[in-house]
Amino acid sequence: MMRTKYFIATILLCGAFIAVGGSAWAQANQPGGPELTVWTYDSFISEWGPAAQIAEAFTKTYGIKLRFVSKGDGGALLSSLMDPTKMPNADVVIGLDNNQLEKALASGLFTPLKLKNIGQIQKNLLIDPSNRLIPFDYGQFAFIWDSQSGIEPPASLEDLTNPKYRKKIIIMDPRTSTPGLGFLAWTEAVYGNGWEGYWKRLAPSVLAMTPSWDTGYGLFTKGEAPLVLSYSTSPAYHKAYENTERYKSLQFKEGHPAQIELAGVLATSRNRESAQKFIDFLISSECQAFLPETQWMFPANAATKLPPSFAVAGRYPALSGTIQDLDRDPSEAANLIVGTP
Repeated sequence: MMRTKYFIATILLCGAFIAVGGSAWAQANQPGGPELTVWTYDSFISEWGPAAQIAEAFTKTYGIKLRFVSKGDGGALLSSLMDPTKMPNADVVIGLDNNQLEKALASGLFTPLKLKNIGQIQKNLLIDPSNRLIPFDYGQFAFIWDSQSGIEPPASLEDLTNPKYRKKIIIMDPRTSTPGLGFLAWTEAVYGNGWEGYWKRLAPSVLAMTPSWDTGYGLFTKGEAPLVLSYSTSPAYHKAYENTERYKSLQFKEGHPAQIELAGVLATSRNRESAQKFIDFLISSECQAFLPETQWMFPANAATKLPPSFAVAGRYPALSGTIQDLDRDPSEAANLIVGTP
């Protein structure tokens, strides 16, 4: 999720905020009135994220306020939803993805939606026929290379295991991060039952496996490593805000998996009608226009015009392999990197 506008200055602040009990952000332009609680991930509600713009526009149109609550990265968001000791006290969830779809739907937490704007969504993104989880943006996982690092860029997943990349790569933890989980799915699709051997070969190349995308990409932009797991759209940020093409997304010969980000209304919501209005607004052309240069992802609404910065965003051949085991415990992969039993 390429979403950061001020990476380094805000990562420490964000980390401290989360450490004291979980970050929350509220849009409260008007006293009183109806309010929806939206669970999401850190960067969506950060100062560079789209939450403030979305809340202002939605409240102005419908008179309904939004209270955004961060649950960490996307993996942590799903874990909070699935916590058997607590009932989710939210109306809307934003930020699950296609790699979490099966588990999220099996939970029974989400309610089917009838949306007037769903016809504007690209058909290939509609991966839930029941319309319980609705796509709002998408991108492709890719490795980003610092072209000024002096390191030759890899051309494949296997290249990443080359000794010349020892401690040169930053990835995300598949237990807590949707990019991390997406990378695990990517390697399973390519290597099948040999995915575990691949992760063992990759381990010496990994400088850090961070709990979230924000943290990992922040380390990358500080120059800690020349390669980072991210999205093919990441160079668009650097073009828009730094006027540089220094950071390149790399096309790998194996193909690139997509991440489709999803939103839904919880069946336990006491404000289902208002929550459904919000999802319809989220996928409207008005709201989708906020996403490219805040989320740094492609908008799901086909009518949304992309900004000039997206001329450097990659669109790569899709991954051709199939994932062998959607139910794999991400801890199996993470332990191969961190070395825990």
